[in-house]
Amino acid sequence: MTTIIASTNRPDSYTLKVADYYLRELKKLDISTSLLSLTNLPEGVIHPDMYKSCKLDSFKATQDLISRTEKFIFIIPEYNGSFPGILKLLIDSCSFPDSFSGKKAILTGISTGKYGNIRGVDHFTGVCHYLQMHVMPLKLHIPSIHREIDESGNFVNAETLKYVNLQIKQASEF
Repeated sequence: MTTIIASTNRPDSYTLKVADYYLRELKKLDISTSLLSLTNLPEGVIHPDMYKSCKLDSFKATQDLISRTEKFIFIIPEYNGSFPGILKLLIDSCSFPDSFSGKKAILTGISTGKYGNIRGVDHFTGVCHYLQMHVMPLKLHIPSIHREIDESGNFVNAETLKYVNLQIKQASEF
């Protein structure tokens, strides 16, 4: 199964719109896909015992989804020149190493700025390598996301759409 992770807990984000686009396109390819928006992480997930075996009962559904997933598509917005802390919290909250080790990762960076979260995707690539994930070589960086996707969640720039669809195609074969 493939899980798309909208890697922010900001409500009504461009990240979620992009993740929804990927979800629609993968379903057209008849690929078993789910979407995890980090806005839906359980309240109280940040607590001192999260690093021990004392996990919140409400986190079990998230952990089960992560455990069943073979391939992850991370849509990663730029937060202060890197990736959101909530994404790192998700990684830290999951069982180590079996949650991610040996699984596949597809990375797409977005930003309202002009670089498309190049640095954040690079930082997160390092995390993926530490977790022993296989990272697909084609990583996208979509700048000025507020001009790239409309209110309906469709890409408006033909060149961007070409590369997004190429990445989705490669992800389906990865």
